[in-house]
Amino acid sequence: MRMRDSHRADAERLLVRAVEEEVRRTGGRADSGVLMTRARGALDSMASGAAEEYASYVQALDAAAAGKQKFDKASLGTPLLVTGVAATAAFGADLVLGTASGLALGAGAVVAVAGATATVAKVTASHWPAASRRAGALGQPGGTEQLRLQWLTALEVRGIRPFLDQQRMLTASSRTPAKKAAAAKARTAPALRGGDRSAAARMRAILDQSFSHLPSNESQFAGRRAELTRIGQWVHAARASTETKPTVVVLHGPPGAGRTTLAVRAAHDLKDQFRGACVVDLRGGADGETPLPTRDALLHLLNRLGAPREQLLFRDGGSAGRSAGSSAEQQVRRLSEVYNQHLTGTPVTIVLDDASDVEQVRTLVPERSDSLVLVTAREPLDLPGSLQAWVHQLEVGALDPAGAEELLREASQEEDLGPYDYPSSEAITELCGGLPLALRIAGSSLGERTPSALAADLAAYGPVTPVERALWLRYTDQSEQARRLLRRLALAGRASLGAAAAAALLSADEQEAGRLLTALSRAGLLDHVRGSRYRLHDLVRGFALARLLDEEEPAERTAAQERLIVNYAELAGAVIRMVDGKMSTRAGQFGSHGFTSLDAALRWLDEESSFITSALRHAEGVDQAAVLDLLGALCDYCLLRGDLYRLGEISELTQAVDQGLLERSVQWRTGIAARQLGELDKARTTLSSVVGLYREAQNDSGTALALCSLGITLHHQGNLTEAAARLREALELQTSEDQAADRAWSMHALAAVERDRAHPAEALALLDTALVLHREGESLHGEAWTQFQLGQVHLRMGDVERAELALRTALDLYGRTRDERGEAWALTQLARARLLDGDPVPAVEQLNAALSRHRDNEDARGEAWTLYYLGQALEETGETDQAVRQLERSRTMFSRMRDVYGLACARHHSGRVTRDQRAAQTGNLRNSGFARQLLVDARADFRRIGVAHGEAWTCLELALIDAGNQRAPQALDLCGEAAGLFDSYGDARGADWARFLRCTLLPYSSPGGIEVGTVVAQQELAELVAAGHPTRDGKLEECAEAFRVVLNRGVDLEDGWQAWRLGLTPTRHAREIMGVAPPTP
Repeated sequence: MRMRDSHRADAERLLVRAVEEEVRRTGGRADSGVLMTRARGALDSMASGAAEEYASYVQALDAAAAGKQKFDKASLGTPLLVTGVAATAAFGADLVLGTASGLALGAGAVVAVAGATATVAKVTASHWPAASRRAGALGQPGGTEQLRLQWLTALEVRGIRPFLDQQRMLTASSRTPAKKAAAAKARTAPALRGGDRSAAARMRAILDQSFSHLPSNESQFAGRRAELTRIGQWVHAARASTETKPTVVVLHGPPGAGRTTLAVRAAHDLKDQFRGACVVDLRGGADGETPLPTRDALLHLLNRLGAPREQLLFRDGGSAGRSAGSSAEQQVRRLSEVYNQHLTGTPVTIVLDDASDVEQVRTLVPERSDSLVLVTAREPLDLPGSLQAWVHQLEVGALDPAGAEELLREASQEEDLGPYDYPSSEAITELCGGLPLALRIAGSSLGERTPSALAADLAAYGPVTPVERALWLRYTDQSEQARRLLRRLALAGRASLGAAAAAALLSADEQEAGRLLTALSRAGLLDHVRGSRYRLHDLVRGFALARLLDEEEPAERTAAQERLIVNYAELAGAVIRMVDGKMSTRAGQFGSHGFTSLDAALRWLDEESSFITSALRHAEGVDQAAVLDLLGALCDYCLLRGDLYRLGEISELTQAVDQGLLERSVQWRTGIAARQLGELDKARTTLSSVVGLYREAQNDSGTALALCSLGITLHHQGNLTEAAARLREALELQTSEDQAADRAWSMHALAAVERDRAHPAEALALLDTALVLHREGESLHGEAWTQFQLGQVHLRMGDVERAELALRTALDLYGRTRDERGEAWALTQLARARLLDGDPVPAVEQLNAALSRHRDNEDARGEAWTLYYLGQALEETGETDQAVRQLERSRTMFSRMRDVYGLACARHHSGRVTRDQRAAQTGNLRNSGFARQLLVDARADFRRIGVAHGEAWTCLELALIDAGNQRAPQALDLCGEAAGLFDSYGDARGADWARFLRCTLLPYSSPGGIEVGTVVAQQELAELVAAGHPTRDGKLEECAEAFRVVLNRGVDLEDGWQAWRLGLTPTRHAREIMGVAPPTP
């Protein structure tokens, strides 16, 4: 309601007095003019706090105005008009009847006087009582003047004073003394350095691992030492410079000249100069293939060099059907910024293989870094002069005779080739064009052939390119089975492969396939990558593809491709089945497919994941059921290993294919990955969409699994009621025996929700059933998560021994399944168990170790909860400053990821520790405003999501603050509310503390006075002590006995509420254990 002008004047007079008082209080430091201007501008917002009082005041004014004046024109007009009419009528009647005019006039005058007298008498008779009532009302409470004073008081208390307090805080924050600023800087610097050390350690570990992804440098390398030396000289010269710029070396030359081999060898040789390395194949010169987009190249580099994983999973603008316009350009620009920021000050080696686009190379050269960028291209690249880098061009052409001879001897299969045959060697070199690839392939036949025979055989192939001549020679040398394998390897794409892929393509056993791969490698037709992994050179792949199209029927090619996909789907499904058990997504798959152990199976999938992704890109015309099985297994592997880059790659692949069933399957896993990253809103949106898609397809098993994932996401957001509803809906769809393994996952997820909803008995029953189902389904991973949830329920019930047993079992199972994320969570809860057992020092150490693990996994939610428990552990060790800092960090993380339950818990403990910290400094609870606001917000959050346990304990913490600030009646009401909340879910332990605190407050807030309050407190305290139960907190018994002594001695009101000073209040440990009766066996 807008203030009337006259009332605004009253409010402004009050405002002027308040501002003048504020200026006097600050000793003239506050600027009265500025403060008054700000106050007048905010007057309407201040008045809104007293809107209810103002409305009552205005309503009373309007009512009073209606009956204020009884002698007004409205009240006298009608009677006087009647009197005038009557007098005139009397005068007229007398004249008509013949009365003298004088007498008639007198009669009319008499009537007029009588009527006027009667009117005045009537009005006066009604006015005097009303006036008396108004006069009495003005002297009684509730009159308009009283309402006016109430309005002005409310305006001052709720509007003006908080505004002035806010302005005082703003003024103080902008005038921080130099000493305080220096002290703050000194306090915060160690924390920042610690954070930087942690991030730097993680980045060092990832960059160190990047060298292991480089191709092996064990292949023949001859004749290029001068070029290698020159690259090293350029690197050292750049390092000696005072400028921080990357070194770019463009290695240009014909295909087969060894550009990539030289670049990789340089990366290995200069490893000590750089912190990481990465090779990205740009496919600029590959025939029949689309060059790699700049966006995908950036994503590959960011993945290998340790960028944040959310940049790798969510690839906006990459879905099918979107134009490659401004959105794609914006994403490239954004990724470039992330890329340059990530590598600023971090020297790495980047090999841009087979480049052709100058602008693309320019984008991929990192700025503000001493990195080495080795670019291989068929032609020299004219990089722009504006590029801030040391740019060098190095031609990689044919080998000189000495280098060619050296390479031929290294490639031969015989150590002693007999006498040196210069003419033959020269002829071989000339026929191979001096190209290392051709020389290596041809030289592998030396031993079987003499140099002269080799030269003759090469010359017999007529006018073809040098590399093709060598390929024809060695191709015809191979057995029919080896030639068939070489041809079909062209179906496998550009990724490295092993014996399993070769066996599938040939429909042979892996031992035979491995022998053939080794033979092809010795013949120079395959490049050895590492271990038992091989890759086709681009020129060899082109040759093999031509032979495949020429020598095999389309049906044979399709059958080989389908056999590859089906075989890998079975193998990958078997691996994931060994982890997750007999889920409906892998129905009918049995056996270990030759894997001797789970560890061996996971190692195989680690090696093959890149090849599987590549094979899926060439799966046109293959049975979609097999493709779906392979996709599902690969996605589950990505979630298990945290490989979100590959998951994002698969998601894009399925969007491009636009197959509904495939896209639903991958989108479901993408939602789960978003949840693991802490992107809870995005995860909820994605999974809700997936549920709708499965329902449209009438796929009940898929709908149930998606509902389970959605329920877990809602649980992580703190939406416990809806989470329970979604999980129960999933269970209704999983009643069949075929879905028993799926049902187990939904049951242990529902148990976690019911635990947080203060239903531990139901949670234990669900977990016991889930554990049986997981074991029947042979799901090690599901059993691990069930044991993990079981440990948390035991911790909530205060059974530390059983909790640690379950959590250590979970930790062992996580280790067997290589679930690093699960291991970190188990370590967090084991540390929490130490804290609950009263052992905070090792708890702090273990929580710090778990925190590092969560950061390595980029698990934001795990990091937030670990910080939350770390704050409580630090509180127990007496480091309250550090405790508050860690709790505030967890509160910020929960707020960012929209986890309402975690946010409420963090607010609760942050408010509690802040209150205790301030009370320890001042000796009382009177300066707890900020802590109280945190607790009020926590209570609102707990109430909103229906967590009675959290709301009840927050009420008790608020009661302590109110009691310490002489607001005993309000504190008593809060204790009553807390007791009701504890009773609502049967928490006798919490209810004991609520009733005990009520006893401590009764002497100070009883309507009958201190004597009556003391008697009632003694009676209720005796009843409380008598009503013992197994879940009672041991400290409460001691507190009750101590307070009984206090009551017997007598309570002095002048001393105020003494329970806080005497330590008769619940501790953090009291809250952590839920006093609900355990389920009967």
